[in-house]
Amino acid sequence: MEFAELIKTPKLDRVTLLRSFHPPVEGTLCITGHHVIFSSRKDSTEELWLLHRMVDSVERRITPTSSSIILKCKSFRVIHLEIPNVDDCINVANSVEWLSSIEDLTLLYPFFHRAMFDLMEDGWTAFLPEMEFSKIKSHSDEWRISYVNRDHSVCPSYPQAVIVPKTVDDDALKTISGFRHLGRFPVLSYIHKETKAALLRSSQPMVSNGNKRCKEDERLVNAALGTGKKGFIVDTRTQNLAQLAKTKADSFLGTGGGYEPEMHYPLWRRIHKPIDRYSTLLDSLMKLIEACNDSSGSVDKWLSKLESSGWLSHVKDILTCACLVAQCLDKDESSVLVHGGEGMDATLQVCALAQIILDPDCRTVRGFEALVEREWLQGGHPFTVRCQHGPFVSPAARTKEHSPTFLMFLDCVFQIHQQFSCSFEFNEQFLILLFEHSYASQFGTFLGNCDKERKELNLAQKTVSLWSHVNRPEIISTYLNPMYDPNNKVIWPSVAPQSLVLWPGMYLRWVINPSPQMAAWDTIAQIREKSKELRSKAVRLRRYLTELEREAVDRGVLKPSPLPEEAPLVGS
Repeated sequence: MEFAELIKTPKLDRVTLLRSFHPPVEGTLCITGHHVIFSSRKDSTEELWLLHRMVDSVERRITPTSSSIILKCKSFRVIHLEIPNVDDCINVANSVEWLSSIEDLTLLYPFFHRAMFDLMEDGWTAFLPEMEFSKIKSHSDEWRISYVNRDHSVCPSYPQAVIVPKTVDDDALKTISGFRHLGRFPVLSYIHKETKAALLRSSQPMVSNGNKRCKEDERLVNAALGTGKKGFIVDTRTQNLAQLAKTKADSFLGTGGGYEPEMHYPLWRRIHKPIDRYSTLLDSLMKLIEACNDSSGSVDKWLSKLESSGWLSHVKDILTCACLVAQCLDKDESSVLVHGGEGMDATLQVCALAQIILDPDCRTVRGFEALVEREWLQGGHPFTVRCQHGPFVSPAARTKEHSPTFLMFLDCVFQIHQQFSCSFEFNEQFLILLFEHSYASQFGTFLGNCDKERKELNLAQKTVSLWSHVNRPEIISTYLNPMYDPNNKVIWPSVAPQSLVLWPGMYLRWVINPSPQMAAWDTIAQIREKSKELRSKAVRLRRYLTELEREAVDRGVLKPSPLPEEAPLVGS
């Protein structure tokens, strides 16, 4: 397929662009194979470069006197284009619709984009499983790295390398993969540095109504327990749904689903912490964005819409579950196995958030990138399927698989971030950056549904990694938190309703002008930088004063005397 076949009107003059926080501007509109480009040809600030992949829906407004299209984006942005000629307007709308719904990933922009910067670091090799395993090995010698999935035949959605107990061999792992839904057998997610308790994740066991058992699976999960210890299995479904999975999957696949029977897992206590997923989250997001874009009603009506969306209730449920898992690992010093059905959505949210609560390294830029790479990309979250559509998609184009799972995770991170704003090295703009690139990007990092697909697409050779771009000093500096003060302690977020807030920087950035807030953060950054310079200068002056006193004592001009105790520097 040639892109030219889909572009009936590649260039138009006298098009008027209307967007948030800018006056209407007339200019030239160009449709390329990957972008909608608008330019006034007067000022570079009056340019628009929009990836077709970011467009969620296209609305046509044709009247006897005017014609326009409205592009509604997965980033919640709404763009109006007034086009004088009706035929041209229809051609542009059709082209954008076609180009935004291309399913062949090799035709997307990351395969055509070339980095215009020197690669200081290859992001594709920055967070390999072997590197993560070396960190775990320094805390516990009870684990090994296995390549049983080297050809992705054991579990298609797992990476080639996984971390498992030393006492479980590869043949046992193959047997266990047949017992777990989609082959997602229990693997290590995290080792608590202090308690040595292990966090594992998997999919549901396929026990069916006959309580089918797998002794190899029982041996694997028991191997994660310390001597004389008991563990917790946190199921992210309701007990009824977990029970229903036994019979539902039985008739469907001939295999059965369900949960671990207590008689076969006596050292493990099962806890159900229900978390919604799939289309339920997309429904909630659609209502949330509708409320955010509605400025016609009263405050009470807006708050009612916000509450009825249920978005913050979902945030609360996920954070509550993550806190429970973190508490089991930290306070109870017990290992935890987390799963739901497939183990690709709520399971990953909970495991990743528990690590942010417990591990200060995950609150740094590189640590958070490693977390996203390890738990989400290598963990098998189907980004291409989940992020195919956003809140503006038409009901006809929706499927059960479309879900803002990763966005919900980022929102939960933001909630912790705003409660412990000095404990994170990155700012909220960094989270927004990851959100946007997960839906549409010039980089290949979030393409594909699993490690296997990324290998088949040869992304490491044919596309540029987002990490290669963002970790350059001149780029990452814009995403650093000026208030950052390293905190090596566990942080416990509040999940009380009054502690959870709507994320204005994410959902209201196209409704309320964020410029004043950004200017305030710039001022804070300047103050912090000035404070750092003054502290450095004070240290140099003290050192100079000490040297002068020493010289005076050596010449006999001054008797030695202890200097007064130093007062603490402001801000130190």
